[in-house]
Amino acid sequence: QVSPVQSGGGAVPTGGSVRLACVVAEYAAGDNCVAWFRQIPSKNIEGVGGIYTDTGATYSASFVQGRSTVSQDATKKMIHLQITNLKLEDSAVYYCVTAACSVTNGLASAVASAWGRGTQVTVSS
Repeated sequence: QVSPVQSGGGAVPTGGSVRLACVVAEYAAGDNCVAWFRQIPSKNIEGVGGIYTDTGATYSASFVQGRSTVSQDATKKMIHLQITNLKLEDSAVYYCVTAACSVTNGLASAVASAWGRGTQVTVSS
């Protein structure tokens, strides 16, 4: 499985915005979404949001709701995550992941096929 290629990120002031890109070379059989995760040092990886590539439906975690947008282009191989009104606690390494996503009893899950290498977002005051 070829890993997605990520770009974007960097140093951003609080209140600013960041737009991360994820280029998917191939999807595995069963993949139906691209999910974004982030890892803050000394914390577990957490889901940020994602997009169902077949329908375009998106979802986002509560901590970025109202501040984030996940989108895809017509090829469904260029995926973007934009987060606005950045906070210090948004500093993290962000990963895009091709996956098979589902929701069961209100709980979202993703079985990952391939992870991008991650891109650092550092928010400073």
